[in-house]
Amino acid sequence: MSDKIIENNQVTIMGQVASTFEFSHEVFGEGFYTMEVLVKRLSNSEDRIPVMISERLIDVTQDYVGEYIIVQGQFRSYNRHEEQKNRLVLSVFAREVSFVESDEDMDGVKTNSIFLDGYICKSPVYRKTPLGREIADLLLAVNRPYGKSDYIPCICWGRNARFASSFEVGAHVHILGRVQSREYIKKLSDTETEKRTAYEVSVSKLECQEE
Repeated sequence: MSDKIIENNQVTIMGQVASTFEFSHEVFGEGFYTMEVLVKRLSNSEDRIPVMISERLIDVTQDYVGEYIIVQGQFRSYNRHEEQKNRLVLSVFAREVSFVESDEDMDGVKTNSIFLDGYICKSPVYRKTPLGREIADLLLAVNRPYGKSDYIPCICWGRNARFASSFEVGAHVHILGRVQSREYIKKLSDTETEKRTAYEVSVSKLECQEE
């Protein structure tokens, strides 16, 4: 596997294990499980981030809820077919995990950071909030080995949003930021709604790469 391709998608999160393991799928006899990690923001609110992890990396029969963990890996996407359409499902794919005694052991280290090197695959959506804050939504395609790609939603603010709004489809960009979770209400019918969680990258820096 090409190290160059691994380098284009790097994420580190540190936080508290918030759920037990749930079986996801198996590849060539290797089982993969999902769990959730609570990662604190500077504002003291929390992001609840899903992690995909191999049974070869961790003992999935154990209950680690409440323990503090560091996960390094990649932010990945796959399409799940539901309600007659595909839904983009995102999670941190763990390559390395380690435990620390408490969140105090994380001092001085960014508890949530991501670097992406990819290509704009949809025209940016630029808008202003009712309070006049500028926002731009990007969808970034990040190449993976064997011809696959991950599709990562990214959100830019202020000056970055203005800059990103001019990007054309196919533009090559580098992004630094953090993974965040956001709850929203999905309207299922005239009478039914459902609370869901979306995941995206909140962008702190971005650069357009000249080809």
